[in-house]
Amino acid sequence: MPHNISTMPVPLTGSLDDFEVSRNGFLPEKLPIQRLSDQYYESWELILDHLPTLLVSASLREEVDRLPILSTSRLISQREWQRAYLVLSFLTHSYIWEAGGPSERLPPSISIPFLQVSTHLGLPPTATYAALNLWNYTSLSPSASLYNVDDLRVLHTFTGTRDEEWFYLISVAIESHGASIIPIMLNAMDAVNSNSPEVIMLALLKFSQCIREIGEILKRMDEQCSPDVFYNRIRPFLAGSKNMGLAGLPKGVFYDEGNGKGDWRQYSGGSNAQSSLIQFFDVALGVEHSLTGAKKGSKPGFLQEMRNYMPSPHRKFLKHVECISNIREYADTTTDTEVTNAYNCAVKELSRFRDIHIQIVTRYIINPSRKQGPMKNAGMNLAVASTNCTTKGLHGTGGTELLPFLKQSRDETKQTALQ
Repeated sequence: MPHNISTMPVPLTGSLDDFEVSRNGFLPEKLPIQRLSDQYYESWELILDHLPTLLVSASLREEVDRLPILSTSRLISQREWQRAYLVLSFLTHSYIWEAGGPSERLPPSISIPFLQVSTHLGLPPTATYAALNLWNYTSLSPSASLYNVDDLRVLHTFTGTRDEEWFYLISVAIESHGASIIPIMLNAMDAVNSNSPEVIMLALLKFSQCIREIGEILKRMDEQCSPDVFYNRIRPFLAGSKNMGLAGLPKGVFYDEGNGKGDWRQYSGGSNAQSSLIQFFDVALGVEHSLTGAKKGSKPGFLQEMRNYMPSPHRKFLKHVECISNIREYADTTTDTEVTNAYNCAVKELSRFRDIHIQIVTRYIINPSRKQGPMKNAGMNLAVASTNCTTKGLHGTGGTELLPFLKQSRDETKQTALQ
């Protein structure tokens, strides 16, 4: 498979560089920076250095409340803006979900710079998949492959556990491994226009292989991430402020901008639905999720809404690919049965990947939610609120009903197969 995909053409218009799609796919071209260069921001970085300890001692809010309101004018590059977004994401969710019960107010020292950074990046001021995964890793060596989860390390966690690190790294490895399929599927869309069935068939076969391989990466979650640790210690910090009434945030969170200014805001938390790669798979195959989270013809469904939680260039890329996606239509109308069979094989592999995801969610969320008694002294949070909930009513960190959403997404994928 091609290595340097940033130089390959995107069908019809534009280039991958325009959409900030690198040789690593939706991961950045260079490893994320590990610290803001200006000492001016050291007070942010020092809290992040000691985040797990501060959360264990329930003294994080006290430290944040002492912070001055820092200007974003000293951020000197896009990578620094991304770093600032990561830092403020971790501080925001730590402040909201510190043990003892959630805070309905985010102080100006966080709200004001976070709103500015989020506006610059076209992202909401909450801990998104981009903050937790795309910009939160490093490699053991510059030459080490990002494909191998064992060669990766995360920069920050809420809990300081290997379990949380492993949870994020699985996603990073999937993003990296799936990167090479992006130009292959774009070339297949070009091949439709030139009526080159062999190119399309080979692309679909490589797509199936890629999905199988990332499914095997996802299965490795069990190796170093415990379901109990994830459910009771990690997941509460990933929760957003939307549909979190049972967890203690009926109105969401008030982003206090000082002097009586501010707004109540509700955001979804970090979710794999915010992965541009996973949504690219759907768009490339023409899988439609129009009924997921909304009735057809009404407001956008959950997956469409999750695009607002992606970096804006990636969001634009998916919209662009939607406009040129033509593989399903070609596979449906061609007389070349090898293309149609290869397409159906790709759909089947994507359905199987979603089955693996459902199995993971069952082990890591559904089963623990049925157990008696979350961790002591946790206060109200997503784990406490979810314990003994009915499976149907159990919400994910993104704020939507968990199992019905995942099963419907899987079923809609299966229904895309051609007769």
